[in-house]
Amino acid sequence: MKTQFSLNWTCGLAMMLTLASLSGCGITSHAVVPSTLGKVSSSTEMESMLAQPGPVELTAINSVNWTVPLSGMVNLNNPIAQQAQLKDRDEPIHVYVHVLKHPKYGNFLVDTGVAQQLIDDPDKAGVSWIVAKVMHLEKMKLQTSTDDVLRTMPGQLSGVFFTHLHIDHISGMPAIPNDVPLYIGKSETTGKNWINMFVFSSTNNLLAHKQNLQEWNFEPDPQHQFDAVVDVFGDGSVFAISVPGHTPGSVAYLVRSTKGPVLLTGDTSHTRWGWDHGVEPGDFTNEQAENLVNLMRLKALVARHPEIVVRLGHQD
Repeated sequence: MKTQFSLNWTCGLAMMLTLASLSGCGITSHAVVPSTLGKVSSSTEMESMLAQPGPVELTAINSVNWTVPLSGMVNLNNPIAQQAQLKDRDEPIHVYVHVLKHPKYGNFLVDTGVAQQLIDDPDKAGVSWIVAKVMHLEKMKLQTSTDDVLRTMPGQLSGVFFTHLHIDHISGMPAIPNDVPLYIGKSETTGKNWINMFVFSSTNNLLAHKQNLQEWNFEPDPQHQFDAVVDVFGDGSVFAISVPGHTPGSVAYLVRSTKGPVLLTGDTSHTRWGWDHGVEPGDFTNEQAENLVNLMRLKALVARHPEIVVRLGHQD
């Protein structure tokens, strides 16, 4: 406990001393190792398989209903948003957990939903009072807790694939068993931002006692359609796509489900309006220009393969 407190305090103090430079700190000091899962792939290899349904059963579950500022979800300064005369307001959103059932490798989650404990007592779950207040966690209306998702899951959980490590995507961690493998995008924990000083402690607390974060082994996509692509199971059923911008290590997942291909965008696109109009997320995003590049890459993928069902970060 003393070591964790010291890490959190050291990071916070360092950030206050260097705030003028906006150098920031990483989002967590939780240990990171190279992933033991997945093989380097390419956009061509990935796209060549989309015509055929895959073996994965995919279920999207709404964990909570919530409202947040639209200015965080959509860049209101984008000319398209300005032309549409979008104004800031409370925007209804959802926090999802996606359940993947692979016939050979077992059950996996993409992101984690929200645990019952976080709703009942955020502080006990590890989220500081200031983070809970700023994020207005009291506005979360629980629909299906992570606990219930795991309770009704046939068999054990084999791993969690994160799109990124923002609090609302790791809020189910209190319910995740400590021995479950965890997977993240490249540079997700090392990318620095001054805002991280406020969530550093809470992020560490939610990940405390969990497995090391395994970083996808991304290599440059030879076709340059994306930064990088990994074939998660090596059988063409699930692909991890590097889409930095919202966070340094943001990942989208393309799942060849039994009903056809499904794209899980993560927070590269929060909202239906943002996706439909090609407008990047707003104030909650680290690098909006980079986010927009990868949003347009995902939209181009779907334009090439209109059979893809798109599941956005926080809206249907």
